[in-house]
Amino acid sequence: MKRSRLLLLSLFSSLLVILVSLFQWDIVDMITEFLMLPVWLFVYAFFIIITVWTLIYLLKSRKWQPFVIQLITIGLWFFFPFDQVNLDLNFKVHHDKREEIAAKIENDVIKPNVSDSPSLIQLPKEYTQLSKGGGEIVLETKGKATSILFFTYRGMLDNFSGFVYDPNDHKPSKSDFDGDFKQIEKVHKNWYYVSSY
Repeated sequence: MKRSRLLLLSLFSSLLVILVSLFQWDIVDMITEFLMLPVWLFVYAFFIIITVWTLIYLLKSRKWQPFVIQLITIGLWFFFPFDQVNLDLNFKVHHDKREEIAAKIENDVIKPNVSDSPSLIQLPKEYTQLSKGGGEIVLETKGKATSILFFTYRGMLDNFSGFVYDPNDHKPSKSDFDGDFKQIEKVHKNWYYVSSY
């Protein structure tokens, strides 16, 4: 009975770590970074406790399955690109709707609508999931071309990341959108992933 309970706890703690690692930025968007700290503490403390328990169990009874599950999870946590998988999924799932918004902005169907910021657009309710942090997007105009930033993470001040649409497929400059981009990576025709921190 003890072995099956420990095996279930091992599977459960590993699943929690994997899910939190994969969806942490989606959870942060729902509950804020401040409330995410206790979630991280609980999940990782629980995982560490179960890992120690499985190690003791291995040494006492030579039953290795629960400990191996923990080791596999540790390996995944260190080497599997959870954030990249989440970003790829986010881009693919929302690509068509973001293209639709870009077309509406280019055709002046959607215009800046936040009174104190002429470059900010609050998306209509049915599109708010396209940009994290409240469903706002930012425009960057250079000459006649307008680039659009859809947030994937909207931190504080200049700490943010997102997908930039540029109709002419020009790579964003390091300081666009009042950022200090440390990462600018092309993900698709007219689309770039940017990160400022």
